[in-house]
Amino acid sequence: MRTSDARDVSFRHLRAFLAVAETLSFTHAATQLDSNQPALTRSIQRLEEQLGVHLFYRTTRQVSLSPEGVKLREQLRVLLPRFEEALSPGTERPALRLGFSWLLPDGWVQDAIVAFERETEARVELRRRDDPGAGVDLGAVDVAILRGRPPLDGLRITPLGREEYVAVVAQHHPLAARAVVEWSELAGYPFVVNSVSGPMTDDDWPGGLRPRVALCCDNFDECLESVAAGRGVAVLPDLVLRRNLHPSVRCVPLERAPIIPISLVCPVQGAHPLAEHFTRVVKRMTSARGGRASAIARQEVLTAGPRR
Repeated sequence: MRTSDARDVSFRHLRAFLAVAETLSFTHAATQLDSNQPALTRSIQRLEEQLGVHLFYRTTRQVSLSPEGVKLREQLRVLLPRFEEALSPGTERPALRLGFSWLLPDGWVQDAIVAFERETEARVELRRRDDPGAGVDLGAVDVAILRGRPPLDGLRITPLGREEYVAVVAQHHPLAARAVVEWSELAGYPFVVNSVSGPMTDDDWPGGLRPRVALCCDNFDECLESVAAGRGVAVLPDLVLRRNLHPSVRCVPLERAPIIPISLVCPVQGAHPLAEHFTRVVKRMTSARGGRASAIARQEVLTAGPRR
C-alpha cells in the first residue's frame, strides 16, 4: 500500500469503505449511509486510487475484501469512531456567556435570549460582573450589555437604545414625597455613586451643578443599601420604577435628566462564534420596540406630575 496524500482522502471515502467492508454489500451500505450505489462506488474507487491498491474483489455475485482491505477495515473500526468523536461538539449545548453589571433592561433582553436559544439550540448563561466592562474586556464573558459609554479598545459596540434616570432616595428623604424632581435640584444633595459600573459621569452635570459625592460604592447592591441607610441620593435607570427594589427606598421620576445609552459589546478579535448571531437577535428585538422601551414604559408608570 503506497503512501497517499491524506488531504485527498475524506471522511466520506472512509465511511463508505467501512460500510461496504462491514456489510460486503454495496446495496446495504448505500441504504445504511442514505446514499446510492453509484456514489458509493465512486467513493471506493477514489479511495483505491489514492491508496494505489484494490480494497475489494468484486464479481457479479459477491463482494469480498482484499488483504489490504482487511487491514484497513481493522484499523478503521478503531480509529474512525474515535476520530469522529473527537471532532464532534459533544452532547452538551454550547453556551454564550452574557455579562451585565446590574439590572438588565426590561423585556427585550429576555425576549432576545428566548429567541436566540430557540434559533441556535445554544444556551445563554447570565454572568453578573461588577467592573466597567462587565467582564467582556477581561474575557470572563462573551458579550455584555453595558450602560453609559463603554470602553472602546478592542471592543465592537452595537448601540441598542437608551434609558432615562430616576432619583432613588430613602423613604424619609425630603425628595421622597415629590411626584417629580428637576435634574438640577439633585446637585444640592449628597450623592451615593457606583464608581465601578455606574453610568453617571461628570459630563452629565452642567459646570457648577455637580453634587457632592458622599459615598462611593463598588456595585449596584451596595449603592442601593447605602441609599436605604440614608447616606445620600443615587440615580438609576428608569426601569426601577417597575421593580420592587427595596422597602426602604423610593424612586422619583426626573425632569430634564440626561439619557443613558445602552450597548451590546463583544471583542473585535476572537469573538465567540455565536456572538454575531446574538447581536442580530438583540438588534431585531430592540428595533421592534423602537429602542426606547424603558422610556415608553416610564410614561405608563407615571400617574402624577409633569410629563416629558
